[in-house]
Amino acid sequence: MSTVFIFHGVGGHSGENWFPWIKEQLDEEGHHAIAPDFPHTDHPKLEEWLELFKRYESDLNEETIFIGHSLGGAFALRLLERMEHPIKAMFLVASVWGTMGNKYDPVMTTFTEAPYNWIIIRNNCPHVEVLHADNDPYIRLSLAEELAKNLGTKVTLIRDGKHLNEAAGFTEFPQLLTRILKQLQQTS
Repeated sequence: MSTVFIFHGVGGHSGENWFPWIKEQLDEEGHHAIAPDFPHTDHPKLEEWLELFKRYESDLNEETIFIGHSLGGAFALRLLERMEHPIKAMFLVASVWGTMGNKYDPVMTTFTEAPYNWIIIRNNCPHVEVLHADNDPYIRLSLAEELAKNLGTKVTLIRDGKHLNEAAGFTEFPQLLTRILKQLQQTS
C-alpha cells in the first residue's frame, strides 16, 4: 500500500478544491491518502508546517507520493530537501516556488526565499510532474516552466484551468488521478 500526501496552499485546508475527491479515489484504490491541515494558513511559517508533518514521518517510504497544490508545492520541495530517503513521485499543481511576483509573496517567504537545492530534490524524487494552467492568475506559466526545468521535467499544460482550484471549477481532477495511478502501478 502506498501513501499519498496532499498538501494545500495559502489560506487553504484539506476539504477544499479536488483534495477530498482525489483522497476518496485513492483510498478506494487501496492506497492511503493523507491531506494534513497545516496551521496559520493565512500567515504560514515553514517551520510550523514541518513540525506538524513530523507526525507523518513513519508513513514515508520509497512508495510515497507527494501532491502539492500552490504553496503545498513549495512545502513538498522543502520536505524533499530535508529527507534522508527518496520517495516515488511528486505532482506539483499550480505550484508556488521562489518569488511569484504577486500579493502573496510576503506571506510565503519562509517557504520561498532561500534557494532550493535542486540536486537533493531530484535525488530524493525520481519522478516529478508539473501541472499548470495557461491562464493561472497568480503564477505565470513561465515560472512553472522554470520550475519544471529545475526538476528535469516538462509542464503538463491545462487549458483554461486558472489556479486549478475550486474557484476554477476543479472539485474533481481526473487527469491528475490518472497520472498518480499510473505512477502507483509502477514497480520500484
